[in-house]
Amino acid sequence: MANAASGMAVHDECKLKFLELKAKRTYRFIVFKIEEKQKQVVVEKVGEPTESYEDFTSSLPADECRYAVYDFDFVTEENCQKSRIFFIAWSPDTSRVRSKMIYASSKDRFKRELDGIQIELQATDPTEMGLDVIRSRAS
Repeated sequence: MANAASGMAVHDECKLKFLELKAKRTYRFIVFKIEEKQKQVVVEKVGEPTESYEDFTSSLPADECRYAVYDFDFVTEENCQKSRIFFIAWSPDTSRVRSKMIYASSKDRFKRELDGIQIELQATDPTEMGLDVIRSRAS
C-alpha cells in the first residue's frame, strides 16, 4: 500500500481497478473514496462499460467529496474513434470543510498512483463536469 503525503494510504485495489480500466477497458468509470478512519483511499464503485455518463455522475454524492476516473469515448472530426481517461476531483460546495481539505491535500499523490490519466478536472458542482465540458476537454 502506497502512502500519500497527507498520511492517506492508497489501497492496492485502487491501482488494480485503474489498470483494468486503462488496459482492458473492463470499466467505464471508478469512484474512489477516502476512508478517514482507516486513512486510506478505497474503491467505492465501478461502472460497467455499458454505463453512461449520466450513470457516472449520479454515482457521485451531492454533498461529499470523491475522486473519480472516467473513460470517455468519442469520435473526432476526422471520424476516428478515440478515448481519454479523465481524473475528476469532485468537491461540492456543500461538503464539509475538513473533507475538502483532506481530498485537496491527498489529490496529487493519489493521482500519481494512477499512471495513465490524460485529463484532470476539478468540479464543485455538476455543471463544471457536464458532458459538454468533458467533450470540449477531450478533443
